[in-house]
Amino acid sequence: QVQLVESGGGLVQAGDSLRLSCAASGRTFSRNGMGWFRQAPGKEREFVAAISWSATSTYYADSVKGRFTISRENAKNTVYLQMNSLKPEDTAVYYCAAASNSFAYYSPTYYNYWGQGTQVTVSS
Repeated sequence: QVQLVESGGGLVQAGDSLRLSCAASGRTFSRNGMGWFRQAPGKEREFVAAISWSATSTYYADSVKGRFTISRENAKNTVYLQMNSLKPEDTAVYYCAAASNSFAYYSPTYYNYWGQGTQVTVSS
């Protein structure tokens, strides 16, 4: 089992930055690929970013490419999502997830463990 707890969300203005953190506990964190997803009201959960256990592979949704950066510190069992130049359309609940193996995936079906989410609201 892997337990995930997100933090760092909040209310910001368009153009601001936020850094989300996801603290993991339980079985060996460093062997899991990790991902960030988000869900806006009335919309389906969508992929945001993913990182392999070694951090050698990272993937981003087109909508956040160039603005968001995913990273991880395996020694701290933590994965981050640095979000810059935030837009109102980035408003959503953001979830981190741990994959069943060491790879990074776009699809949520490869992720076995999910956090409870943290709200990000971007005002115009």
